[in-house]
Amino acid sequence: MTDQSFAPPVSPTPASTPTPTVTDARAGFWIRFGASFVDGIIVGIPALVLEAALKGVGSGLALLLGIVYYSAFEGGETGQTFGKRACGIRVVDASTGGPIGYARGFLRYIGRIVSSIPIFLGYFWMLWDPNKQTWHDKIANSVVVPDDRG
Repeated sequence: MTDQSFAPPVSPTPASTPTPTVTDARAGFWIRFGASFVDGIIVGIPALVLEAALKGVGSGLALLLGIVYYSAFEGGETGQTFGKRACGIRVVDASTGGPIGYARGFLRYIGRIVSSIPIFLGYFWMLWDPNKQTWHDKIANSVVVPDDRG
């Protein structure tokens, strides 16, 4: 006869319990604002220098600088600009949680311009959107999440 009082208890796990995914958590407004502020300084200072030094073509080069910066970093493997890295957030695909790629990084940058035109309404949109998406997130099918990769 065996004594089963020493057997570890088994807790049943219901099959309907959803497994959390990387895209469940969303970065809030203020942390995203902080990241944008840092990125604005990083891109803005060189843009001002270019505009001051090259009066005729400075604006075009400043725009190109912003396109390259955001497309490369947000579209890259980490999905992080320097500001996002400093704030511990990143951009991911809304469906898969993976990188969005350079083309969608570019599309997201163009969406930033669209988001800012009507007195930044596209940025504030995340305050009442259930997925905390801005217009440029929606345009690129992306979300901004906490960076839990350490």
